[in-house]
Amino acid sequence: MPLFEPNPQALRHGTKRSPAPDRVPELQARGTPRQLREELTEFLGPEKVLSGISDLVRYASDASPYRFVPQVVVVAEDIDDISTILSYAHGKGREVVFRAAGTSLNGQAQGEDILVDVRRHWAGVEVLDGGARARVRPGTTVVRANAALAPHGRVLGPDPASAIACTIGGVVANNASGMTAGTTRNSYRTVSSLTFVLPSGTVVDTADPDADEELAHAEPRLCAELMALKAEIEGDAELTARIRAKHTIKNTNGYRLDAFLDGDSPVRILRGLMVGSEGTLGFISEVVFDTLPLDREVSTALLFFPSLPAAAEAVPRFNAAGALAVELMDGNTLRASVSVAGVPADWAELPKETAALLVEFRAPDAAAREAYERAADEVLAGLDLVAPVASVENAFTRDSGRIAGYWKARKAFVTAVGGSRPSGTTLITEDFAVPPARLAEACEALLDLQSRHGFDAAVAGHAAHGNLHFLLAFDAGDPSDVERYAGFMDEFCKLTVERFDGSLKAEHATGRNIAPFLELEWGTKATDLMWRVKEAVDPDGVLAPRIVLDRDPHAHLRGLKTIPSVERIADPCIECGFCEPTCPSHDLTTTPRQRIVLRREMMRQNNGSRVEARLLESYGYDAVDTCAGDSTCKLACPVGIDTGALMKDFRHERHTAREERIAALAAKHFRAAEASARLAVAAADRIGDRVLASVTGLARRAISTELVPEWLPQIPGAAARRLPRTHRPAAVAVYYPACVNRIFGNPDGEPGPSLPEAVVAVSARAGRPVWIPDDVAGTCCATIWHSKGYERGNEVMANRIVEAAWGWTAGGTLPLVVDASSCTLGIAHEVVPYLTEDNRELHARLRVVDSLVWAADELLPRLEVRRRVTSAVVHPTCSMRHLGDEEKLTELARACAEEVVVPVDAGCCAFAGDRGMLHPELTAAATAPEAAEVTARPFDAHLSANRMCEIGMDRATGRSYGSVLLALERATRPDPSSYSR
Repeated sequence: MPLFEPNPQALRHGTKRSPAPDRVPELQARGTPRQLREELTEFLGPEKVLSGISDLVRYASDASPYRFVPQVVVVAEDIDDISTILSYAHGKGREVVFRAAGTSLNGQAQGEDILVDVRRHWAGVEVLDGGARARVRPGTTVVRANAALAPHGRVLGPDPASAIACTIGGVVANNASGMTAGTTRNSYRTVSSLTFVLPSGTVVDTADPDADEELAHAEPRLCAELMALKAEIEGDAELTARIRAKHTIKNTNGYRLDAFLDGDSPVRILRGLMVGSEGTLGFISEVVFDTLPLDREVSTALLFFPSLPAAAEAVPRFNAAGALAVELMDGNTLRASVSVAGVPADWAELPKETAALLVEFRAPDAAAREAYERAADEVLAGLDLVAPVASVENAFTRDSGRIAGYWKARKAFVTAVGGSRPSGTTLITEDFAVPPARLAEACEALLDLQSRHGFDAAVAGHAAHGNLHFLLAFDAGDPSDVERYAGFMDEFCKLTVERFDGSLKAEHATGRNIAPFLELEWGTKATDLMWRVKEAVDPDGVLAPRIVLDRDPHAHLRGLKTIPSVERIADPCIECGFCEPTCPSHDLTTTPRQRIVLRREMMRQNNGSRVEARLLESYGYDAVDTCAGDSTCKLACPVGIDTGALMKDFRHERHTAREERIAALAAKHFRAAEASARLAVAAADRIGDRVLASVTGLARRAISTELVPEWLPQIPGAAARRLPRTHRPAAVAVYYPACVNRIFGNPDGEPGPSLPEAVVAVSARAGRPVWIPDDVAGTCCATIWHSKGYERGNEVMANRIVEAAWGWTAGGTLPLVVDASSCTLGIAHEVVPYLTEDNRELHARLRVVDSLVWAADELLPRLEVRRRVTSAVVHPTCSMRHLGDEEKLTELARACAEEVVVPVDAGCCAFAGDRGMLHPELTAAATAPEAAEVTARPFDAHLSANRMCEIGMDRATGRSYGSVLLALERATRPDPSSYSR
């Protein structure tokens, strides 16, 4: 064991707790049963079978209120794996559930036996016919697919609020729609063709001209049964009319029986049935969509009304005026949204009765947009709007920033309201539709029903389509609270069906939540047909039993998950999964959601249980060590949960007092440490990569993989011992070269000036000279200590840099320009909690400017660009995202290159200071999609603005990345053969 191996028990929660009724039982502490694990490993290989209790628990939760722990998790790589799993399940009498993003709200992505991950290896988009169609793999997020289509002026029809995280497989399998899709732009209407695997293992490509002939040969019984069902339905005029009527409004409850009316052959019928089948009829391995025009002329308003019914009454008027989207938000939703970045703080003071409509018109050109705006003005003139707080404007705008803010608040409905629920309560998201003309009446009835059952729910929805969502919070560990919820659901379902003839699930699909009420909505005849569809396609019941169809009248109360309280920073999490696509470790170990899910399971357990002990053993590496700490999860989370900060806290908790003292000592004597590091890097050129890799490898095994970095061949040579000479009197800014740029030099083989020399030269060239203080050595942004959770060292350096900067800048008179984005973030924001009260006052008066902003705003307008390379690819860093500087990188790159490419899959490289050297596998996993995109073609320049991130991208791509400021200096240099000012 390494000398300084962290103690897993240090993360055991010290508070006394009662075991939760849904805790994982002690018998499952060993994970997957041995025989099941060994058999699947034999067929698939060990890397595809996840069997530890930590694996099973982290996959047990999704965005729904349910939790079922699988027996095993299999990470399928291709259709052959899917067929192998299905064959095994048939032979052993087992059950299979497919899971991609896990953003479903009704438990569709959970299974109690074999759970198959179909996200990790299933991403990809191919644009067809100039964007008119798109071939998309099921693990691709909606946002990623639309990013590929945007350059062609096209977009997918479905646009769910979870587009940042939900994947195409789930969108199609649930027939999810969203803000604008309604009944005409959803998956059922816009899917051109599907490729899917039936439970028998038969693969069907509905676009293949011979598909029906091949299916008849492979599955003659199935084809006969499907055509018999079609004849039976078409022969029943009353049933046919009922099916058509049910789909005039949004409806995802049960199977799409209209597939039998729309399809004229078994393959075409199956194409329709697969949409909305929730993984119960087959696995969708590929989707070809007919895309829609991306209308870029937009006019949007957020309009406030005195009550929910009053807002609902205005909806038909905007529909008639041609609005593409009319979204409803009640007072509870609006007030909860203040937790979302950018939402006006005074929304917290809105009266409870207030409601708002988010109305948007989209047009292909300015003339059409103006026509829409005139129609909207006529509607506005007849409305009685209110302005209860100062920020309310009640006017249409074309400002893209303001529009984005409106939509951010709307899309955060579930997470913002869920995040504000009482700690320890479970969140239920309900979803129903009524005829749009009866929306106001339905709102009044819903409010009355909630009041009678003691709920104060938040309500929002796609009002244009008569589709409402509401959220209920209750204690799933309290039988009386569960009974209250059950009583509400019984009455709600009867109200929706019997009074409004509505849909019990408009777009979230049946799942486990509404399965007991399927017959109430559809009647006995149609429900029996759905059972016969299931029996025809999946006669052995292998796929997703108890999802969509369940004869248990209390099935919706089974498996409700308790939500034990955890650390305050993570406690608001509703496990929605929005954070997962942006997480650097999501394909390696765990995601932010899973880190919280695992922590909650620890809190469900008895103190000292075997399950808790096993979870703690895995948590160190899977959660804490392989978290990049970049906090991009905070940006993706609508309520700003920073799981990266939590993992840094856990790193601190694992430190001994001795380790904290050593870290503080290193901070106090950082000048010597900096000089030693530069000397070591210089010596590396003489020693050689192989020897250094061997030496550091031995040291890592002997001391700790968390303390000793691995030597990487991509580490550049040492920086010059002396920084460029500058003069203070003429300077208009103080230039602070980050310690990484004082230790490491240019990329190997890179000619010309160092980064500090380039910044000094180009600033002078623009007539904006900078000054480098003589005593920068020994100072740092404190990120070294902050990222590792060394609080005492962080306090030492945070206060030192602020005090030094105060002096250098003459009390904040001059801006402090920092040449590494992570260091800018550290000095500008991350040091603040560790400052003394006096130094916080000093810090508040400092102007910390990233070098990208300095160059783009102060230098570029004053420079003459003399030469450009043909092409450049940029790597925006996570710190740039936090600072909002990404566009500055692109702006500078465009000054240096004719063509600039921002990879669609650009994300955090996870090098994170030295974490990419402590855990190289983390950077490899994080950068794989971006690296594939970058290496698919040649570029003349590879640009970023953070030395350690550049090293990480060097390693990922085999290309040489450098600072965009070096490129700017070369592009504006008067004499290309020299680098003088």
